[in-house]
Amino acid sequence: MTGTEFPEEPKSVFKQISQQDLDRVLQNHKWFLKGRSGGQRANLGSFDLSHLDLSGFDLSNADFSGARMRQTKLRASKLIAANLFATDLRKADLTGCDLSRADLRGACLRGADLTEALMQECDMRDGILLRSDKQGNLTTVAFDLSVADIGSAVLKGADMTHSKMSNAFIMQTDLTDSIMRGVKLIRADLRNSNLTGTNLEGADLTEANLAGAIFHGAILAGAILSNTNLEGADLVGAVLDTEQQNNIDFSKARMPKSIEALGASLQEILMQHVEWVGTAGKKGKRADFARYDLSKQNMSGANLSAANCEFAIFREANLSKANLLMADLSFADLRGADLSYADLRGVNLKRANLCDAKLVGAKCGPVNIMGSTAHMWSANLESARLSGADLTACSFRNAKMQSADLAGTRMQDADFRNADLQDGIFTAADTRGANFDGADLRGAVGFRK
Repeated sequence: MTGTEFPEEPKSVFKQISQQDLDRVLQNHKWFLKGRSGGQRANLGSFDLSHLDLSGFDLSNADFSGARMRQTKLRASKLIAANLFATDLRKADLTGCDLSRADLRGACLRGADLTEALMQECDMRDGILLRSDKQGNLTTVAFDLSVADIGSAVLKGADMTHSKMSNAFIMQTDLTDSIMRGVKLIRADLRNSNLTGTNLEGADLTEANLAGAIFHGAILAGAILSNTNLEGADLVGAVLDTEQQNNIDFSKARMPKSIEALGASLQEILMQHVEWVGTAGKKGKRADFARYDLSKQNMSGANLSAANCEFAIFREANLSKANLLMADLSFADLRGADLSYADLRGVNLKRANLCDAKLVGAKCGPVNIMGSTAHMWSANLESARLSGADLTACSFRNAKMQSADLAGTRMQDADFRNADLQDGIFTAADTRGANFDGADLRGAVGFRK
């Protein structure tokens, strides 16, 4: 059987249950968890629970081994330490579910929605479910693939810290912003998966297939990449450590291009760009640094307004007092860069990495766009990483900063008036003197004014 085949199971394998009867089982399980008389652990192994609703229930320690749960609703349910061995969860809604320490060996999660799910220490390694036939012989259940399958699943924002996923089949899965620190992904199939913003720090990717996977802004520092297939993997903007850069063969992966590949000197490109800006594009040429590595370059005071710097690497570069008005710096790596007093009005820094950067006195506010009708163009720092950055006296007025990581930043006297800071992270941030009047702080974590 190939990794993409799903034969239909014999209907006789599964026991049927109505929503009404299921509700009684769930109520008894609730009493079981509370230690009340009459309580009984939910034993739903081998039941067909497809299309039924278990949302919001505490199903910790429940047994679902070998159950069919296709398109089952499990939103915000607690499945802590639940037995989901060889369970068919195709297209199930597991949004916001707590699957910590759950046994998902051999489970099929293809097309399931695990957005914001908590999957710390869950086990998704090999698993084969055996049942006895009419003659008493042990046979393998047909739908089982012998490996955990989460192909086409959506795991945006899922926390999978220390999960075991060796041999897991994860092809074309959306793992955007998932937390997978220390996850065991030995021989896992991650072909063409979207791992944008995923934290894989310390993960074991030995012999994993990462061909064609996208790692924009992903953290791979400390990850084990022994005999890993990186052919066609897009690692532009990924955070790698020095040892990986020196010892891993990235020749078949998509990596940032060297400054030598620009075809002209940096000074010449900047001069051409100034002419392009000054003549409204009639002369000169727009600076295009997309996917180029300009680490440690001195570009202090440079005019890069409206330049294309998408996925560019500016680690420890000097961009102080630079004009970056409405420049595209989305997904750019600006770790440790000096952007003090830079003009960043209307800039696109979506998913940019600004950890430990210096933005003292920088302007990240809106810019007025004149046309048939005048309007403001706000700076975009959505999902940007700014942990440890110095934001002293920086202006973020009206900025779009949803889900931005501002942990450990210095933001004394910074201006966040009317900024959208929904779901931002402020853990250990120094907010003394910062102005948050009119700012949207719904869902902000660790915010203290």
